[in-house]
Amino acid sequence: MDIKVNFSGRALKYTEEEIAAVVDAMRNGETLTQGRYLQEFQKKFAIYQGLPEGSCFAVMNGVSALELSAQLCGFKPGDELVVPSHTFTASAYPYAKKGAQLVWADIDLATRVVTAETIRAVLTPRTRAIVVVHLYGYVADMPAIMELARSRGILVIEDAAQSIGADIGGVRSGSFGDMAIFSFHSHKNLTTLGEGGMLVVRDEKLAELVPALRHNGHCPYPGERQDYWIPAMGNVDLPMLDGQALWPNNYCIGEMECALGIAMLERIDRINAEKRARALRFIDALSAYPELEFHRVDTTRHNYHLLAARMLNGKRDAFIRAMYNKHGVKCVVQYLPLNRYDFYVKLGLEHADCANADAFYDSMISFPFQHWLTDEEFEHMLAASKHVLEELRSS
Repeated sequence: MDIKVNFSGRALKYTEEEIAAVVDAMRNGETLTQGRYLQEFQKKFAIYQGLPEGSCFAVMNGVSALELSAQLCGFKPGDELVVPSHTFTASAYPYAKKGAQLVWADIDLATRVVTAETIRAVLTPRTRAIVVVHLYGYVADMPAIMELARSRGILVIEDAAQSIGADIGGVRSGSFGDMAIFSFHSHKNLTTLGEGGMLVVRDEKLAELVPALRHNGHCPYPGERQDYWIPAMGNVDLPMLDGQALWPNNYCIGEMECALGIAMLERIDRINAEKRARALRFIDALSAYPELEFHRVDTTRHNYHLLAARMLNGKRDAFIRAMYNKHGVKCVVQYLPLNRYDFYVKLGLEHADCANADAFYDSMISFPFQHWLTDEEFEHMLAASKHVLEELRSS
């Protein structure tokens, strides 16, 4: 098959300025990890998010940020964590690793994300924390979710891996919850050479633990030393949370990735706006085909990291098959509800009351939507979609 429009794992092409920023770090970085580019990236990311300096921590990928957030929750036996069943697996398993009992929340069928209502339906007195995933780039109703969580004394972690730059009322995704994570994976709207991530921690005391947790327990010696090399270059200690020892990790990110992240912060709003405009153009061009249902959002609440739709006529697989076999357009199906994966079945987590998540997954289509998609490829995909939809109507 001659693929004309691929579903690429690379979302962006880097500009010459962004490439130059990486080269500068390669040439001039005094160290290639844990250096000045890391500090600048964290500071500028906090400014971009409207968060206090010292609340953002760059790490090697989004999963590292999730692992750290799970550690900082301080789960005790019997504690439950609510997480959407419709999301990428990394949103869930780090919390199970740290002792939480996972509880699946359903999504809203129109917006494809959890709501205060779907979360409330599965809360119990044992709920310790909630993971809110802003899937596809759309920000869940965080004011309502935070109001619910505050009324119950529950921690909220935002999984903003796909929603950088999207906002509600000027408050960006990842700036509502107690903690948040971002991913800069190759497929995201902001990428740092394949992998990268950011952890946001709002509580100052918890934030103080992150540098040591991120970097092998390394921390300064207390007080002044007469000789900088005695007893050693730096101390190693065991971070403690409420009397519980936390094992450290090595989740450090390189200076080149941080340098690129700094440069890409200058362009992310433009990338989001361009993807949103193109998504709306595609959606509106197919408005005569209501059997293909999109989530149309003409505001900065959606960054259209992905372009997903539901096929309401039961012909989802026929559509994808024809798009690929006849037109060379590779659409995909994403995010099998987690309770249906072998991984979670083996953990005894196969039971979920998530009818909307099942209904959406069983009818969903994700179109190729990388930022660098050419106008020619875009128009071919649009024309192919119309052609296939017409064929399916007559079949």
